[in-house]
Amino acid sequence: MFENYKVYETTIAGRPFKLETGKMAQLANAAFLATYGQTSVLCTVTASAKAREGVDFFPLSVDYEEKMYSVGRFPGSFTRREGRATDKAILASRCIDRPIRPLFPKDMRNDCSVVATVMSVDPDCSPEITAAIGVSAAIAVSDIPWDGPISSTNVGLVDGEIVINPTLEQRAKTDLNLTVSSTADLVAMIEAGGNEISDELMFDCIMAGHKVNQEVVAFINSIVAEIGKKKFTFESSNPDPEIMADIEAFCIEDVKKALDTDDKNVRDAALLPIYNAVHEKYDAQFEGCEAKLDEIMYLIQKHVVRDWLKNEHKRVDGRGIDEIRPLAAQVDLLPRVHGSGMFTRGQTQVLSVATLAPVSEAQKLDGLDEEVQKRYIHHYNFPSYSVGETKPSRGPGRREIGHGALAEKALVPVIPSVEEFPYAIRVVSEVLSSNGSTSQGSICGSTLALMAAGVPIKAPVAGISCGLITGDEGVYGDFMTMVDIQGLEDFYGDMDFKVAGTHKGITAIQMDLKVHGLTPEIIKEAFEKTHKARIHILDEVMLKAIPEPRAELSEFAPKMLTTVINPEKIGDVIGKQGKVIQSIQEQCDCTINIEEDGHVYVSGLDIEKAKQAIGIVELIANDPEIGAVYSGKVTRLMTFGAFVEIAPGKEGLVHISKLDVKRVEKVEDVVTVGDQVLVKVTEIDDQGRINLSRRDALVEVNGAVVEEGADDEQPRDRKPRDRKGFKRRDK
Repeated sequence: MFENYKVYETTIAGRPFKLETGKMAQLANAAFLATYGQTSVLCTVTASAKAREGVDFFPLSVDYEEKMYSVGRFPGSFTRREGRATDKAILASRCIDRPIRPLFPKDMRNDCSVVATVMSVDPDCSPEITAAIGVSAAIAVSDIPWDGPISSTNVGLVDGEIVINPTLEQRAKTDLNLTVSSTADLVAMIEAGGNEISDELMFDCIMAGHKVNQEVVAFINSIVAEIGKKKFTFESSNPDPEIMADIEAFCIEDVKKALDTDDKNVRDAALLPIYNAVHEKYDAQFEGCEAKLDEIMYLIQKHVVRDWLKNEHKRVDGRGIDEIRPLAAQVDLLPRVHGSGMFTRGQTQVLSVATLAPVSEAQKLDGLDEEVQKRYIHHYNFPSYSVGETKPSRGPGRREIGHGALAEKALVPVIPSVEEFPYAIRVVSEVLSSNGSTSQGSICGSTLALMAAGVPIKAPVAGISCGLITGDEGVYGDFMTMVDIQGLEDFYGDMDFKVAGTHKGITAIQMDLKVHGLTPEIIKEAFEKTHKARIHILDEVMLKAIPEPRAELSEFAPKMLTTVINPEKIGDVIGKQGKVIQSIQEQCDCTINIEEDGHVYVSGLDIEKAKQAIGIVELIANDPEIGAVYSGKVTRLMTFGAFVEIAPGKEGLVHISKLDVKRVEKVEDVVTVGDQVLVKVTEIDDQGRINLSRRDALVEVNGAVVEEGADDEQPRDRKPRDRKGFKRRDK
């Protein structure tokens, strides 16, 4: 039945890796079940037979699908089935998409769909890496034109040692989470989050991953040699050379004049009449080619910008090759938020807003790995007005999710631990204006917002991007890089190499390419240029706006206190049906969250009330301390004294002789039920009963003086009574 069934095996980082084909998904152009350890991912690729009409791009879709059965769990949704892709699944899709996309023919318009379905997960073997290799193998053996294969490797740094595809235990203590994708010769994609890694060490880690990738690419090539299909031919979307030459001669000088400005609005306004003139002249002359005229105009602009950069070292805004656009940093733009910061680089402007909340507000995660919640959250919004367009908001797309994750990854290493700063933290970056590198602007703006909010980050983080222009010989020949690329240089260039970090080292990298890959020399040069720019941004701009995190939180931010109690006492603090904890929260106007390990977090706008709540919790969880003074509520009056509750479930007796500094004839003369009084613990008997003294508390706290005769014997009902006030029967 499965006569075409084939199995190919190798070893990656000491663990078995297997590719099976010919058994599943046989109607796809190609399919592999990729298995790494006990992680299995079905990787399929399909392409349409004809080009899609009316598109000026290659219509590739990449979907990484997480199935909860792969980890033996039900989905957490109400319907108990998988729904919208999680952020992690979207990020995994992007990490597969970015290195494979440049290897397809740029003039192909056939729809192409890549689907990686995670079917089984071994925590020690990354399903993302398994999927990336399986997808590469599937496209490589298919009949779809492609310049692969590629491979992807995860690199960790554990106790200073480079680790390839770290296990679950190693990932828990790694200082680096680096994904490297490569062709046989070049580095095609880099995605990294690190704990302030030096440029030199990061380069070594990239090269270590690249070396492993080369071995896997050789393995895939051996499979292609055996079962690879002949690539199909397609209708090229490239414009007719004669039409291209004619239009270029007609408008290129006008295009150069229009592009020669640092203002995007001026540039767009100057290009509009040129587009109109081209359509007016050529729509009728080249009937049937009208849809390609805009693409020809794109190619003409691309040629102009690349020629200026490569041959004249000229940038459209007149800057030097390694010159950063004008910078500005501000904090406290919004009056009632917990912290705000705005970072401006040229015409790119990002406003970031920080919000602090109880730890219980941390985001709950329902995914395939061991992470169940996220305490630091970064969201990135890119409204249409930021690029001068009109488009309704429909929520974040994959790009927004990817940029937000990059900023989050850059800042996580400097966020204080929950023990140091017991808050959940959310930062939202609003892109107000975009002309290149908004993700790096959001990193800078978010650092400002966090420091303005009083979050004691370990070090400020800045981000910057580096671009690339290759010559006619490609990346092996002549090339040039430039720092702080703006929109046109990103759009028409070959690379967007984003690096974020502190003075000490790199915290995040994201590299996007339009060429097949980078040589080690290009990577080194990009690190050198981004390092210098990062330090300049930190020292000359950001730290002049706010030199260090504020010592005080905003008056509008919740004040958080924490304590640790015996986990066995959690039930006492919560009380039956939650009545005790609800009472404390109502009394102290605060929110209390208790973890299973006994950590208690109290948050409220009034720090004194939060302290009161902490005291009550500690009092419930621990026996009252003899000699300590507490504030309590009078609950019952007896002829011989008053009962005072110093905490829910903790009640003691104040004998009538201890009610005041003067002689007391009747309890009602001093206190009534509901009064809040200060009392001092004088004794806890062997049955756990608490004796209190209001008189001793008044002396200690208020400096009151005991009047003469206060201790004289007072008339009493001589019949002994129990603690509830009933007369005891004589035996």
